[in-house]
Amino acid sequence: MEYSVSQFLLLGALTFIFVGAITPLMRKIAISVGAVDAPNLARKSQKEPVPYLGGVAIAIGVVGASYGSLLAVDFSMETFRLASFVLVPAMAISLMGLIDDLKGLGKAAHDRDIWFHVDGAYGLAALCAPSVRADFDGIEMADSFIVDPHKWLFAPYDACALVYRDPSFAKASHTQRGEYLETLNESGLWNPSDYSFGLTRRTRGLPLWFSLATHGAQKYREAIEESINVAHQAADLIRGLDYLELVREPELSVVVFERKGWGLADYDSWSEKLLKDEIGFVVSSSHQGKPNTRFAIVNPLTSIELLSKILESMN
Repeated sequence: MEYSVSQFLLLGALTFIFVGAITPLMRKIAISVGAVDAPNLARKSQKEPVPYLGGVAIAIGVVGASYGSLLAVDFSMETFRLASFVLVPAMAISLMGLIDDLKGLGKAAHDRDIWFHVDGAYGLAALCAPSVRADFDGIEMADSFIVDPHKWLFAPYDACALVYRDPSFAKASHTQRGEYLETLNESGLWNPSDYSFGLTRRTRGLPLWFSLATHGAQKYREAIEESINVAHQAADLIRGLDYLELVREPELSVVVFERKGWGLADYDSWSEKLLKDEIGFVVSSSHQGKPNTRFAIVNPLTSIELLSKILESMN
């Protein structure tokens, strides 16, 4: 399954047009069902309500274009099932903090000679935690992966680690040409600009290196394990409160739950008060069209006592 540069450009253009076409429809739907960001809270500076669901239009456009491009190359039920296997679950994984079937995806990708990239922005940091290490079986099959140290490896914003199995492929794709660059290109020296889009960048990885050198990997393991443990304790608390409902069991440190009887405006008002009282920053989300909220615990100092106080504030 191969694509030319012109096909990629055409796919991008069609996606842009499709998203632009359905965005007004999603806007009308959002207004009709009251899914708007109203300027009713202190931290909201807009003068008019802003409709939600713009992201839904983008998601529909990207998923629809992905289906179309795959089926245009190989119109078969196997291709449709493969696309569904990858695209549909991906829309819920980030929200829920879930782990993909890396072993199954890796095999499917390699069997079809497809590049297997793992986007581990938040969750891949949990490789440090022995209690969930087996859940990442299959990561060794990745051709490349990323993890964002500023999310769960306690580094300053904005750091991203990009790792390749065979960096020569990345260099062949990303090396930039120009008369003023050829001295560097011909030197044979390692140049970070050859392995991603950015030509100039700060040394974002240095704070992470200093932290690891100072504290050691074991402290990282303990900190991530603590976040996972607190998340499961929070899930236990939620199960014991009759006015709350756990959406699903946490796999890592994201806990998604609903306050029974609440709409989006209730969540927003509650979130604003939590922030104003300097207790926490817990925002609304949604799943299958129903509003909810979630804890995303990435600070090992977050205590179950604090989370219990937040849950009690919803009663």
